[in-house]
Amino acid sequence: MNQAILFNDDLRFDEKEDAWCFTAQLSGQIITIYFHSMQLKQLGIIDNCTKFDLEEVAELWFEKNELESNIIHIEMR
Repeated sequence: MNQAILFNDDLRFDEKEDAWCFTAQLSGQIITIYFHSMQLKQLGIIDNCTKFDLEEVAELWFEKNELESNIIHIEMR
């Protein structure tokens, strides 16, 4: 687990982006992470287990990618 990433407890569905999202802090910078998935989109609520899975997906994204802006879109299959 990357300790430099602090995930906020604000998971919500963003109608405009048509994706679930939450914010996180990385080295003092606030970023918004969007998760695009057909399966997630069908859920009315997301439980804690799935939320932790999304946090892990985000951590893996950070291991493989460089942050270029304060918005991240992660495509999930």
